[in-house]
Amino acid sequence: MIEKIVLLKLKNMKKRSILILLLLGSTSIIFSQEKVKDSAFNAMLSDLLSHSVKEIVPTDSSLTTKGVIFLDAREKPEFKVSRIENALWIGYDDFKLKRVKDISKDQKIVVYCSVGYRSEKIAERLEKAGYHDVSNLYGGIFEWTNCGNKIVNEKGETKKVHTFNKEWSQWLRKGEKIY
Repeated sequence: MIEKIVLLKLKNMKKRSILILLLLGSTSIIFSQEKVKDSAFNAMLSDLLSHSVKEIVPTDSSLTTKGVIFLDAREKPEFKVSRIENALWIGYDDFKLKRVKDISKDQKIVVYCSVGYRSEKIAERLEKAGYHDVSNLYGGIFEWTNCGNKIVNEKGETKKVHTFNKEWSQWLRKGEKIY
């Protein structure tokens, strides 16, 4: 009788172990899905960002629809080199909510910077201020450009992207690196 009980417990433990392994396996698949094509860039972003706000990738089809407002959270010299077309500059170091006071709190907003760190912090502030549909552009203008999307400056379309320095420029695979 004791042998049967022990065998039943072992069988149940085996089933639980298999279930746990299946759950862990599916979880790792979910979390290992890459949001950007370059796995090293994706790993860096995964560690750098806190993922505290909704993230959107440059290939998301909703970005091509009208009604999306892009906010550029980089510094003015970066913005002058290039930006996403029709983006509004809001800055980072000296960001003030008054720069977005005319934007409806129900407006779809995508905040971006070079790779997504500064824009994530600004998106957090916008959410705290009551904006409801705010996303961080995962990979920033670097990934936007890497995906072949259009960037502009005051003269029109350009390939130039301000990459801050040589270390950060490694994440820009397409476009002309300016720092």
